[in-house]
Amino acid sequence: MSKRKQNTEDDDYLSPHFITRSNWLRAAVLGANDGILSTTSIAIGVAVASNTRFPVILATLAGLVAGAMSMAAGEYVSVSSQTDIEKADIKREQGELDEMPELELQRLTEIYIKRGLSNETASRVAKELTEHNALAAHVRDELGINEISEAKPFQASIASMTAFTFGGILPFLVTLFCPLQSLAYSLYAFAIFFLIILGAISAHTGGSTIYKGIIRITFWGTVAMGMTALVGHLFNVNVA
Repeated sequence: MSKRKQNTEDDDYLSPHFITRSNWLRAAVLGANDGILSTTSIAIGVAVASNTRFPVILATLAGLVAGAMSMAAGEYVSVSSQTDIEKADIKREQGELDEMPELELQRLTEIYIKRGLSNETASRVAKELTEHNALAAHVRDELGINEISEAKPFQASIASMTAFTFGGILPFLVTLFCPLQSLAYSLYAFAIFFLIILGAISAHTGGSTIYKGIIRITFWGTVAMGMTALVGHLFNVNVA
């Protein structure tokens, strides 16, 4: 085996698993996707019903700012709720450990038995982990809460807001520079291009198949933008 190949395998072995990126990656992909889709959809809807550029720019900018703030607040509140649930469960678990330690030890043993350990080994592991840090063992193995899955509201909020802003700026630039006569078509074409890039990046970062990420994100993007354009066309209101 060559030295270069060996070094590559060592790097793969030492690199963190993809699951460690799940918290911020989910928020970032959601934010960027929403930023591209929502601002593009607003711009297309107004562009279809407008004879001038200014209303399109104004609506897109308003949607960009409002969307970024909404994503930040919504993500923070949502993940904070998850954090509250986790804290409540941990507090309850601590109370159960104080009141009935023997029953909790038996529960922990049963968990390890279900995972494939023999009764003797499971009992020994449960006792040793309980002696080391009983609460940590139950939080991890009974409640399923660990450092990777632990909710982080501030991190998720910042990731979503930043990603939404970045995603929303792209279609906003299209409204500034593309010809007004074909603006709706330009917005759609560029949005699909942006979504393809986002799908490829998110799939690669998450260790998934790139073409699946691209198909998934572009399909729903097309549906969203198509519905918005239809609304603008049906109302047929000319915004001067």
